[in-house]
Amino acid sequence: MGCSFLGGNSHNAQAKNSQKTVEMVQQQNSNDPYARYKNLIPASEWLILSDGAKIPLRIWQAPAQRVIILALHGFNDSRDAWEDSAEYFVDKGISIYSPDQRGFGQAPWRGKWSSTNQMVQDVVEEVAIIKKRFPNTPIYLMGESMGGAVLMCLAARDDAPRVNGYILLAPAVWGSKQIGVVGDISLRFLNLVAPNWRLNPSKTPVKRVTASDNNDSLIRLYFNPLTLHNSRVKALYGLVKLMDDAIKAAPRIKYHSLVLYGDNDQLVPASSMYSVWKQFPKWVRKDYVPGGYHLLLRDKNRKIVVKDIISWINDSDQWLPSGGDAATAAWMSVHGNGKVPFFMPSQMDNIVQ
Repeated sequence: MGCSFLGGNSHNAQAKNSQKTVEMVQQQNSNDPYARYKNLIPASEWLILSDGAKIPLRIWQAPAQRVIILALHGFNDSRDAWEDSAEYFVDKGISIYSPDQRGFGQAPWRGKWSSTNQMVQDVVEEVAIIKKRFPNTPIYLMGESMGGAVLMCLAARDDAPRVNGYILLAPAVWGSKQIGVVGDISLRFLNLVAPNWRLNPSKTPVKRVTASDNNDSLIRLYFNPLTLHNSRVKALYGLVKLMDDAIKAAPRIKYHSLVLYGDNDQLVPASSMYSVWKQFPKWVRKDYVPGGYHLLLRDKNRKIVVKDIISWINDSDQWLPSGGDAATAAWMSVHGNGKVPFFMPSQMDNIVQ
């Protein structure tokens, strides 16, 4: 990836000195139907952590900022994960601060895996930097999938930084027990003998899953130059260990939290999420989203999810506007084995729209 960037920069420099080259590039872009999905959005700034690591940060700044959300993306994703939803938060005075997590995007160790402790420590330091800059502004931590698992581990720590709340979007809780004995042993063996072997999902005999019903967003995710398209065995092994740690952390979460999960999630099985939801302390608010896929803030009905999050931030004691509380009760009553009735309030909103 680094060589690609260097090569690209070299070509750009040459183009400045050659009008002919510029015209050729423009012609290529006009013939590429996916050109607009391939934009590399520069980081808004770079955070320097205690070990010298430079972490790229993308910021969607609210003009009249009243709240900051530090948002963590999922596995193989990047700081651009909130492109579809950020404007809704900004319109309500909520700024989104989105770092590339270590090992992803343009952060150090791209394509590699650090550790659960390192990823958690990075968040601690990022929060400290933001709090120093905005000491009187409420800060919430939001994590999607892998990012949610990282935050679950952080929220169970006694020394977690003081923030106003945690928002867990379909947190990754599909650990070694959930993948089964054969899968766990196979992954352990591969990590032992070939930790740097790269696996390409498109070439593996696995069932294809749909992460969102928003095809436009999925195309952007695929062509985004920050997205990783294959994974080292060590990174997959590390992800499973992170999910194991998150599952163990669930009953020990000490802080104000909102967790969301969609009934069309094809990445985190309902049985795994239900098991974790049962272990959460009573102060963890649950929001079950009928029609929601894994990437809840990329889905077509993401505005419903945004409204629930903002409502919870504004007043955590009020009923969620989507009816997610009732949907949660219905889903928990069937032990996660079925979907809630179709005509829940959130689905009625979809019909009206």
